[in-house]
Amino acid sequence: MRVVRFVILRAVTFFVGRRWRGTLHGLALLALLGLSVLLILADPQALQTMRHAVFDQYQRWHPRPYQDTAVRVIDVDEESLARLGQWPWPRTRLAELVQKLRDAQAAAIGFDVVFAEPDRTSPAAMAGLWSLPPAGRSALAQLPDHDAVFAAALRGGKVVLGFSMLPSGGPGGPADAVPAVARPDALSQTSRYVQMGAAAASQVPVFGGIVPALPALAQAVAGDGGNGGNGGLVFLPDNDGVVRRVPLVLRAGGQLVPTLVSEMLRVGQGESNVLLRGADRGVGAASTSGGGLAEVRIGQIALPTTARGEVWLHYTRPVPARTIPAWRVFEGQLPADELRGRLLLVGSSAQGLMDLRFSALGTVIPGVEVHAQALEQALTDGFLYRPAWAPSAEVMAVIVGGLLVGLLALTTGPAVSGLVTAAYIAAMAWGGWSAFVDHQLLLDPLAPALAVFFAFLLPSLLRHHASEQRRRWVAQAFSRYVSPNLVSHIVKHPEELELGGRRQHCSFIFTDLAGFTGLMEKIDPAVAVGLLNAYLDGVIAIAFRHQGTLDRIIGDAVAIMFSAPVTQSDHQRRAFDCALDMQRFATDFALRQQAAGIAFGRTRIGVHSGEVIVGNFGGNTMFDYRALGDAVNTAARLESVNKHLGTWTCVSQATLDGCGGAVVRRVGQLVLKGKTEALLVCQPVNDGLEGPVDTARLQAYEAAYTLMAASSPEALAAFEALAAQDANDPLVRLHLGRLRGLDAGALPVPGDLLVMTEK
Repeated sequence: MRVVRFVILRAVTFFVGRRWRGTLHGLALLALLGLSVLLILADPQALQTMRHAVFDQYQRWHPRPYQDTAVRVIDVDEESLARLGQWPWPRTRLAELVQKLRDAQAAAIGFDVVFAEPDRTSPAAMAGLWSLPPAGRSALAQLPDHDAVFAAALRGGKVVLGFSMLPSGGPGGPADAVPAVARPDALSQTSRYVQMGAAAASQVPVFGGIVPALPALAQAVAGDGGNGGNGGLVFLPDNDGVVRRVPLVLRAGGQLVPTLVSEMLRVGQGESNVLLRGADRGVGAASTSGGGLAEVRIGQIALPTTARGEVWLHYTRPVPARTIPAWRVFEGQLPADELRGRLLLVGSSAQGLMDLRFSALGTVIPGVEVHAQALEQALTDGFLYRPAWAPSAEVMAVIVGGLLVGLLALTTGPAVSGLVTAAYIAAMAWGGWSAFVDHQLLLDPLAPALAVFFAFLLPSLLRHHASEQRRRWVAQAFSRYVSPNLVSHIVKHPEELELGGRRQHCSFIFTDLAGFTGLMEKIDPAVAVGLLNAYLDGVIAIAFRHQGTLDRIIGDAVAIMFSAPVTQSDHQRRAFDCALDMQRFATDFALRQQAAGIAFGRTRIGVHSGEVIVGNFGGNTMFDYRALGDAVNTAARLESVNKHLGTWTCVSQATLDGCGGAVVRRVGQLVLKGKTEALLVCQPVNDGLEGPVDTARLQAYEAAYTLMAASSPEALAAFEALAAQDANDPLVRLHLGRLRGLDAGALPVPGDLLVMTEK
């Protein structure tokens, strides 16, 4: 009850506290459980086959212990055939066998044989075959008929003959529709059936008729006050051919008829009535569904049955004590009490006679042994039971277990739900095995176990799918704040979410928007924010397109790094190309805004490469993935130095070393503020803008720069010539001013060395 209360509470909490996705998952779980319940109740053939396989395995692990009972098989085995002749034996020999068994005071004798045809060895039959004179035929005709001799032996009582069944042309039907030879009333039965319950025999297997023993023989055992009988030799194996149940009562031509097992029990006890108790009479311990039979009572023996009137067999392993070779009976080699008071079944284990059956133990045994084992179980109450409440119990196990593990799979981690599922399935397996071993009950743990497993699997898959969707959504959402390549890398390598870093050679881009602070003072802040968002969106999109990692955004400034977290062997080239694309976008964006009357400034960019420490910083309360090192500061200073140089993009030689073929021109050897070592800095030709490269002018600039770097007096004239061509060239103005002693922001030093006094 605690488990049931827990499941109900968990279900209510789940459905009340979950959003629509959780509700859909819960409905899918309920649909799965509903389908499982319907399958168990419908009991399709595939489910029966799996259940039978489980029950067979139980029997192989735990066969019925053999108990020495009053049941023996008189076996017409290979040695008996070798000693006494081939089968069929003359009826006179069978009459002798009956007499010997009766003299030994057997309780009942049953033949697992159908004597439907006259004995071909009878004198009358032989006379018709041989070419004899009339006198010879007359002499043979005077000899006793073998069937008559056999019938005389049978009249002594307590003998049960077998009959076979004809296939059914349909359920029930009037007796007139059955051929006379196959009419059940040809049996002259002495047994009478008393039914308790209107539908007690409603599910008994129906056959078209019977093929009985010869009328004289059938009449001899049961007619004229005889105390023998006739029983059907019928097995109803499952689709795999295994005999798991033996019927006790059948229906043919609208009439109930006994089987060999039930008739042997009746004759052996000297009873005349057989009580059929229906499942609706309060005895449902062995019925599988509403209606039909629940019990067949013969004298003092009550046999729990299926609704079809069958008893489940619990097989033993082969036991020699159960079988007596027929030749030993004829030769009188048995102790006096070996046959006294026993139920004796006459049959054959000889393979040539083809009366072999598949047992639940996976072996082939003679059909007569199946009858014998059924009689043994009747005398020792050793039958297996498939209770009427078994399907209900299995359905309840599915509902409770399915809801339990399903809701756990939807609300907890896979370790907990998987452990509970395994424990529940193990408990059902143990329960089914324990019921079989301790109580002879056939409870199916496999179907509920499969249903519970799928009740765990489906929600687990749904939750995994939802988790993957959430992960992708978080990755997409997080990518709006952090670089997609960083998100992807962290998802693949979550172990790198630990504090600390590693040394890495990276490239960096720093950008800053000129005059944006002043612009904020002149226009509506909402408009300014909209412009800034559009600008940053374009800049960052370019960075992501070049597989750059967003380091930070500070107001209108952006920092981008390459080769972290994912190592990029061409990070310098990526940074250079990214900076050019950013400058083109930023210039075009500024021009468009200026055309609209908004004084949107251009963007300054600094690019540098070097070794840094890359990793997570910020302590245990907050992760901040970034790079620390001099290269980062240098890139930031290069961005800032543009405003002193008159340029918009500055790229260090450290970056250009990995950019073969880059078209640039040298700015100078810069000693940035706070630094002591000079850094060669270059400017991309056209400063990143689209347009053809003026090769002649570029060569002239490089020649003038070379003269300046060598402190040549001719450098001044060279730069003056360049200024005459384009007075607005920022680098020409810068160096011309230095050479004329009008240095702006830099100390007047010789050559191309520029010592910056401001950031």
